[in-house]
Amino acid sequence: MFKMNWKVRLRNPVFWLTGLSALLAFVYTLLGLFGVVPSVSENAAVKAVSVLVSALTSLGVLVDPTTSGVSDSSRALTYDKPYKSDPEGEYTDADE
Repeated sequence: MFKMNWKVRLRNPVFWLTGLSALLAFVYTLLGLFGVVPSVSENAAVKAVSVLVSALTSLGVLVDPTTSGVSDSSRALTYDKPYKSDPEGEYTDADE
């Protein structure tokens, strides 16, 4: 599988939001294949998920634009928690 720092990604709520959205779209696709009709129409759910995923994609949360491909950088693979930069652009611990 791709080199990713799963420990940090699994703590990120955006990761869960996009993952659950993709899972919902997948489930509705499977239900459609087997002719199961849920109470909320597949079309309405898929449209809502598509809007959400499209909005998040436009923000760049599905793929990290700071690395090539879909893998995390060597530095990101070493994180125990997300890092943020200070006003001068230096990286600091997220808890500081």
